[in-house]
Amino acid sequence: MAPGEMGRTLTLSATLFFMIGGYWLLRSLKDPVLTALCGVSVIPKAKMLSVFVVLGVVSIYNRLLDSDLEKHKLFYVFGTFYFCLFATISLALAHPTIGLANQTPDPWRVLGWISYCGIESFGSVMVSLFWSFANSNFSLEGAKASYGFMVATAQIGSIIGPTIVTTYASTWGVAKIYFVGALCMLLLQATMALYIHQYGPSPQDKPSTTENTDAPKKKKEKAGVLEGIHLFIQHHYVKGIFAISCLFMVEVTIVDYTMKVLARDYFADLHPCEASMSCWDPSASGTHGMSQDATAAFTTFMGLFGQATNTLSFLMSLLGTSAIIRYLGLRLTLLLFPSLCLVVIIFVRFYPTLYVVFTAMMMLKASSYALNNPTKEMLYQPTSPAVRYKAKSWIDIFGARGSKALGSVVTNAFSNSAESLVANGSLVGMAVASFLIWNARYMGHKFDEYMASGHIVGTSDEDDDSGNDGGESLQMAMKQNKRNDTSCAIIDNDEDDEDDDELGAAEEGQGYEDDADDDEEDLLERGNGTARITTV
Repeated sequence: MAPGEMGRTLTLSATLFFMIGGYWLLRSLKDPVLTALCGVSVIPKAKMLSVFVVLGVVSIYNRLLDSDLEKHKLFYVFGTFYFCLFATISLALAHPTIGLANQTPDPWRVLGWISYCGIESFGSVMVSLFWSFANSNFSLEGAKASYGFMVATAQIGSIIGPTIVTTYASTWGVAKIYFVGALCMLLLQATMALYIHQYGPSPQDKPSTTENTDAPKKKKEKAGVLEGIHLFIQHHYVKGIFAISCLFMVEVTIVDYTMKVLARDYFADLHPCEASMSCWDPSASGTHGMSQDATAAFTTFMGLFGQATNTLSFLMSLLGTSAIIRYLGLRLTLLLFPSLCLVVIIFVRFYPTLYVVFTAMMMLKASSYALNNPTKEMLYQPTSPAVRYKAKSWIDIFGARGSKALGSVVTNAFSNSAESLVANGSLVGMAVASFLIWNARYMGHKFDEYMASGHIVGTSDEDDDSGNDGGESLQMAMKQNKRNDTSCAIIDNDEDDEDDDELGAAEEGQGYEDDADDDEEDLLERGNGTARITTV
């Protein structure tokens, strides 16, 4: 890597480091804060509400993308907003009445809901913004040289953030650690300002000033969520990608909530609420709020979970992902993750203890980052730009959140007790895992068929199973072969290290747009480097 490119990479890596580190620090606080303020039973409802909150934030994001605002200034707009939001929440958490000192949980304590939905929306929007900006500032060769380092930096941040929570939750207190997360919003702005000062914005980052002012202006066509849904309905292959990308989150949501219910009960028993504490409810028949010690222990536990998950994910991606895909091939690798999901769900059903479920969640999360994400991104290789942007954006943002909401419907229905949740939720999880195994077989077969024939999904009005010979698709791909000025993240089956870069989903704060491979057609429509998030 050239010295100039090294400086550029290091500066942007610092931005991503503070973004992901701050996100995972706050993510480790998200559920303990909501549980302490509102009760553990509201978590499924908060997940469902977050879908609509993210929809609103994404709508604002897309409107700003359509404006004349330079793209790098969006970091200052959203960074300032989230700093003010998280700093205000941290101060409110220290308040004796509305904060954590009031240990009586109440679903109407809005501070817990605002905290939860704010953290969820940050994870969805800011990471997408970062990779859009990076794609417009790096050439393809620069991306190949730099993106692996950036993602490794993000993984380090995702480990350090929860480590701070685990180490200092009991001594600093939740409110102060929350403020550390807010400070990360300022630090990511500072590193972005340093990057712009040193290297300037990309020409693609600036509003266009070369248009012919005498020519009549065409109304800009705006991408909408309905376009992504249309492609989803039209093509079975896109439905299969959706299933692989999102439906496993139904299982993860069920197991995740099971872990939090068990953790809440475990730490409430370990640090019981006493009659002299504000968490004591004399009208409750043995059910009280969480003491401050219990909340701190729960917070430390969630920090430990973030540490363990991201460390395992990093090691798997570094040492195992590329070798597994090369050795087994995509077709068999696709089957690994849903098979693991089925085994884990069965194990949780028969051994529903806290640390068994903890281990199960750690394996599911780490495997989804290290195995499922790289393989599902590879499935976009034989697809058109419309599928990669309009359908993919819908799948990654709203499909993923919709699947979490669906899982929350299940957990909400059986949230009256941990026993009911395990007994019934595990049955739903096993059914979903079985379907995903069948879908993985179907998608592996279709992927091999389309790569061999040159068929590109999404370039005609016909369904991808209709027997279209793919001629129009190939013509588009041949035209794009001449283009080499685009940049994107990396999936390169013939490179030793590229698959290792696929470490996580964008919603989890570690994913990025990966559309490049050995085939030049995978660089379609990448010129402007700004990936919209589709919305209504």
